Amino acid sequence: MPSVPLFYQPDLTLSHLTTEESHHAIRVLRMRIGAALEVTDGLGTLASAELTSTESRKAAFKITNSTKFPRRASQIHLAVAPTKNIDRMEWMVEKCTEIGVDKISFVRCHTSERPKIPLERLIKVAVSAMKQSEQVWMPELGEMLPFDQFLSNVTEVQRFIAHVDETNSNHLTKMVKHQGDCILLVGPEGDFTKDELDLAISIGFTKVSLGQNRLRTETAAIFGVVALNARGSIADYSDLRITRT
Repeated sequence: MPSVPLFYQPDLTLSHLTTEESHHAIRVLRMRIGAALEVTDGLGTLASAELTSTESRKAAFKITNSTKFPRRASQIHLAVAPTKNIDRMEWMVEKCTEIGVDKISFVRCHTSERPKIPLERLIKVAVSAMKQSEQVWMPELGEMLPFDQFLSNVTEVQRFIAHVDETNSNHLTKMVKHQGDCILLVGPEGDFTKDELDLAISIGFTKVSLGQNRLRTETAAIFGVVALNARGSIADYSDLRITRT
């Protein structure tokens, strides 16, 4: 039996889906009045609902039950310098969201190839990936910031910076602790400069290796998110969709 479709509405008090989500429900899925659906605000609320109207191409719904799921205790923050190829960045956002990430930041480094990002486009990718992977927490995405400005706002206790260094044997999986929020910095194709690396280390970042292979920026980011999700305390709501009724 197919699962009930999941939709995204950041403001559940409106009782109707967004224009884009309404189109998907009415025109693509051809849902009719009385059909069951689920709606999340991306802030941990999962609502069971019933479609009540499709007038004016707007899918209205009535919530029959809702559950609030807490954020996981230890959060993952990925900070990455976007590459020139935006398609690869979209792929990275999609996969990291599916795997599980709480925040994705974009930083502009000295050797960065891209001065700005299409944030709205990337948010849409994250929304789609959140729904596809049946999650109820939307990762936070923000505008790109210069490297030094970004570092001044870092709050996570566990701080890691991925750096191509043959003498660095500290693999991320061995350095991360089971408890506590963490951030992983992944640089551009040209890597971080010495000044950038020194600045990060001066505020508590630890150089880590992601293995012997030289990885593309987006591959390194995804690998890092997988590694951080693998630590014991992180997988505390991975069975969300299996256990709910």
